[in-house]
Amino acid sequence: MGDLAAHEMIDGNETTIARYRIDARQSRFVVQPEATGLLSVFGHNPTIAICGFGGDARFISGTLQQASLLLLVQSGSLALVSESSDKDRHEIERAMRDEVLEIARYPEIIFMSKSITANRMTEDQYQVRIIGSLSLHGLTREQLIDARVNVNEAGLRAQGEFTLRQSDYNIKPVSALGGTLKVKDDLRLSFDIIARQS
Repeated sequence: MGDLAAHEMIDGNETTIARYRIDARQSRFVVQPEATGLLSVFGHNPTIAICGFGGDARFISGTLQQASLLLLVQSGSLALVSESSDKDRHEIERAMRDEVLEIARYPEIIFMSKSITANRMTEDQYQVRIIGSLSLHGLTREQLIDARVNVNEAGLRAQGEFTLRQSDYNIKPVSALGGTLKVKDDLRLSFDIIARQS
């Protein structure tokens, strides 16, 4: 993409807009459903890693004003990372991709911010509230995300978590292993995302 800094006129003054590209290799983004059914008795709450994602954040350099965020996730990149046998892992991932997310019909998940408010906590750290549109499984809904954001010369780091209700997107919660593993409607997603300016 070349130089990720752009210049815009805001209130008659030229302002530098910094762009930060997400580095998925250095980032962590996981889904933590809560299990129900037989296996829930044994504490089997699966952990699912989102492996294929990218996007960028933009804001006025030196502040988080005029901020925006675009995040793209490949639906087929979700993988079970909690401990299980290879057979169980394949079955859970197959059900998740084919029956729950229907990745052949809906290959991409998109989040685009509508508004971002930031409160500066320290020189480099902000508490951020992001309201945006989440397009998932053929439907778009408003989604709220709270995050702690650090910005310095090395880049940007955003950490936080949010909840998502599968039924809001006409998603049937996963049921696998002959029905012994089911998950509740609400999902908890947590993230530790690194982005680099270039």
